[in-house]
Amino acid sequence: MRAPRRSAIAGLALAGLTLTTIGVGPAQAGNPNNSAKMRKAVTVDAVMNHLEQFQEIADANDGNRAAGTSGYDASADYVQGVLEAAGYEVTRQYFEFEYQEPGEVEQISPTPTQYVSNTATGSGAGDVTAQVTAVDIQLGLGNTSTSGCQESDFAGFPVGNIALIQRGGCDFGAKADNAEAAGASAVIIFNQGNTTADDRNGPVNATLGKYDVNIPVAGVSYLAGVDLSDPATTVARVYAAPIEMRETYNLIAQTDTGRTDNVVMLGAHLDGAFEGPGINDNGSGAAALLETAVQLAEVKKLNNAVRFAFWGAEELGLLGSNYYVEDLVANNPAELDNIATYLNFDMVGSPNYKIGVYDADQSTYPAPTGVPIPAGSIETEDVLTDYFDSVGQPWVDTEFSGRSDYQAFIVNGIPASGLFTGAEQPKTAAEQELFGGQAGVAYDVNYHGAGDDIDNVSREALDINSDAIAHAAITLAMSTETINGKRSAGKSGKPHPKFDATGRAAA
Repeated sequence: MRAPRRSAIAGLALAGLTLTTIGVGPAQAGNPNNSAKMRKAVTVDAVMNHLEQFQEIADANDGNRAAGTSGYDASADYVQGVLEAAGYEVTRQYFEFEYQEPGEVEQISPTPTQYVSNTATGSGAGDVTAQVTAVDIQLGLGNTSTSGCQESDFAGFPVGNIALIQRGGCDFGAKADNAEAAGASAVIIFNQGNTTADDRNGPVNATLGKYDVNIPVAGVSYLAGVDLSDPATTVARVYAAPIEMRETYNLIAQTDTGRTDNVVMLGAHLDGAFEGPGINDNGSGAAALLETAVQLAEVKKLNNAVRFAFWGAEELGLLGSNYYVEDLVANNPAELDNIATYLNFDMVGSPNYKIGVYDADQSTYPAPTGVPIPAGSIETEDVLTDYFDSVGQPWVDTEFSGRSDYQAFIVNGIPASGLFTGAEQPKTAAEQELFGGQAGVAYDVNYHGAGDDIDNVSREALDINSDAIAHAAITLAMSTETINGKRSAGKSGKPHPKFDATGRAAA
């Protein structure tokens, strides 16, 4: 159950910052008002410098930058400082969320073993030690498990045992809900065996969504699941920490030129997972977006205002972006309609990368049932793919799944696209041919892990995608005509309404 949210929007002055912007290079001289100039201005060195700052922040704050922690606050202070130094007014949009410290999964017997694990978002709290019972699991590579998706999977389940369930076939929340109804005292969800990498995709990072689950639920890797399923007498412990309410925020900034009734919006989540520094996920997207904002501020005149969003609490269920859009729906629906399109950048520096573009035209992947593709999304995708084609850069489609911060936008009719270099899934042989790297190994073997640090990010992928982000920003700042038919400011001769960076009407 989600806690009630409140609206509290406030800007913070530079005097309150705790981190300086030492090491941030100056904006490039000139007026980078076209794609070639903007791509030259947004350098990979500058993007990497921002990532170095995020790494230093994580190192000084318990090794992570997760929402509700000092690491997130320091990351936000840094981003705000850089934006304000470039001339932006920055708004912090606050919201409350359920905060839960990382939990634990361990085998007690026959072989005491501590596993890398993730407490599911929305998990109940508790400390359970009990025998493990596997529920309709499938071991081996290439399985298509539907473990725990049906109530019948739990026929004869021993009440009080821990349910060992495999990923696949339905929502994590449905699996956990069925397990609780069957009398399970806790749930361990493990990954599918669909890669040859040693970690077999790493631990499951589950979100239980709409399901009200009161027992501890945790995710582990495929190999941990195999270990826990054999022998049948395995006893394990699952610990999920108590939930408390904390406050976090989005950072929003907007250019001071360009029509405000046809805003181009670009976003990346700023928070990382508890397990590590979060440099690829998603320091990479945030750093590339930040440097694009710095250089776009040098353009003397834009036809369309560009709004930059650095989302909070994405890792906990897309909370920041959902709050932002829900706030507009409730308080200023007209301004929601003034967003021409939204572009999302979540993981753009994976070490075993692909260059993926959200497949709005469904040329490779049909959108999942219930995921809308608003009009203009295909044309937004084209801005990215046409650019890659123009410079001879190979790219591939990645599923338009709604499983990142563009979800709230598309659900409310705003067109969207974005870039993604891959997470825990394995790279294909065809992608190895296009991009190098190693087929059969996860795009990012450190996904949601302690190894997601500055030493495990691809500078090459960052360079490619930073150029694409720079191109999209300046191209759409000049014209969104292909997306929504709107031309530059002043065509009607009427003044445009003035809104602040959150989309609220200015006083």
